[in-house]
Amino acid sequence: MTESISYDVIIIGSGLTGLRAAISAASKSNKLSIAVISKVQVMRSHSVSAEGGTAAVLFEDEGDNRDSHIYDTIKGSDFLADQDVAELLVESIPFEIYQLDHWGMPWSRRDDGRIDQRRFGGYSFPRATYAQDKVGFYEMQTLYDTCLKYKNIDFLSEWFCTSVLSSGNGFCGVTAIEIKSGEFFVIRGRAGIICTGGAGRIYSFSTYAYSSTPDGLHMAYRKGLALKDMEFVQFHPSGILPSGILITEGARGEGGYLINNQNERFMKRYAPEKLELAPRDVVSRSMIREIQEGRGFKHDSGMSCLKLDLTHLGPEVIKDRLAGIREIGSKFSGVDIINEAIEIRPVCHYMMGGIHTNIHGATELNGLWAAGEAACNSTHGANRLGANSTAECLVWGKITGEHAANHALKQMDVSLSTPLEQVSEEEKRIFDGIFRGKGEVNPYEVRKRLTDIMDDKAYVFRTENSLVEGLKDLRGLKLQTWKHVDDRATEYNTNFINVMETDSMFSVAEVVLVNALNRCESRGAHARLDYPLRDDERYLKHSLTYYTTTEPKIAWHPITFTRYAPVERKY
Repeated sequence: MTESISYDVIIIGSGLTGLRAAISAASKSNKLSIAVISKVQVMRSHSVSAEGGTAAVLFEDEGDNRDSHIYDTIKGSDFLADQDVAELLVESIPFEIYQLDHWGMPWSRRDDGRIDQRRFGGYSFPRATYAQDKVGFYEMQTLYDTCLKYKNIDFLSEWFCTSVLSSGNGFCGVTAIEIKSGEFFVIRGRAGIICTGGAGRIYSFSTYAYSSTPDGLHMAYRKGLALKDMEFVQFHPSGILPSGILITEGARGEGGYLINNQNERFMKRYAPEKLELAPRDVVSRSMIREIQEGRGFKHDSGMSCLKLDLTHLGPEVIKDRLAGIREIGSKFSGVDIINEAIEIRPVCHYMMGGIHTNIHGATELNGLWAAGEAACNSTHGANRLGANSTAECLVWGKITGEHAANHALKQMDVSLSTPLEQVSEEEKRIFDGIFRGKGEVNPYEVRKRLTDIMDDKAYVFRTENSLVEGLKDLRGLKLQTWKHVDDRATEYNTNFINVMETDSMFSVAEVVLVNALNRCESRGAHARLDYPLRDDERYLKHSLTYYTTTEPKIAWHPITFTRYAPVERKY
């Protein structure tokens, strides 16, 4: 018999967005019961890995202003951002910076005691509010500590959500497996928020944690909700080899140089004004061009790369502001960045696309919101500026938490329902279709081949041929008999979880490839060698992708313009 538990607000994901949403909802009313559900322990959420900073305008007396941040964000997005959303981000984030400060966040400080900020790519002023190079960890710890002050927040750690449930009135809960026991649960709720992070583990060379699979996106997609702008995948310029672990953009913000095998700062050819601090899409394309033209290095792994040189910054700056990446360089590359340049290559780092929402994070299902990297409210358009992601997590964590709480409070007199047919279908899908599935093909080998296909066919530069080949390879791989679980245990069956994760990876990878194939232009992080120019006449719009039983169905959605017309991007 299926177990059932109930909460007023269900938050799926325990990263920055989930924790901020929980605080926001809990502070609305102590009558609300709130569940934060995560397949990992709370402080294991991938948000702890954010290094560089959180973007905000804090010092208008020093020349910066919010209009400049708004325009930098819109220009950085290659004019695909919804401009009202960019405005809301910029207007809201200073409050979040100071709120975290009041909750105990150890921001790095200037000599005069004020919060410090560093330069980041694509910005007109230093806006990345930082805490050494461990901003995500410190923000997470601050939010988690604050959550513990609220008696009405429960943490369901190591629970794997498998589907979204709905009734005639909209959202009514989720199904989930308690990993510890292996039991299948219905978790009923009046309101829900999906904040499960991005889909970056569909690539092999990736900065994401291995747990960062697109489970939340898959749940929404199978429910009939649109995924928006999924063709736009951000490749961060500085992933170390061969692991893909990130070297923060803060390293370039502090003055680091990108150099080729001629010891040349090559960015002068591509972005003469911003150099290494051009937006990430510009820098990554420039790096691949250098490699293609023979000015790269060859790493021991066989991968081509360039180098990031920080030696001129001096030991004190590195120890004070970049201690974390010095440790990463030493452990994973065998390089002390104080004395030696480190080998890097563009690496999958962020998904601009996600679950389609409006400006307030509401999805197409009444009572369900999405926020953070799992969502696409069109803040970042075709390319995100560094440090705007943690800002987005905080701002829309607060906003969606408030909206979900208000929705739940209005529904308090309504009895919670359980859609038995949906629950039965989900049990059959995951237990009959996967747990008791049959097959000879190793699902872990299939997973590796899947991510290698994405690396090979949908990397920094794309073509019609590469995308068609990738789609054919992916669909052929999906037909193999990999949906089976060899571990028959009930408790802590990570084999079962891994195969369900791979199922979600197939769906979302297919959406990325189909959308990349259908957007016949180059815009932001989506660079088509066969369509090298931006095409505002045909493609100044968002893509929406809906699930069907055959193949993804694509629709288009207008961009919201408020004040800025598209112009050519130059840096």
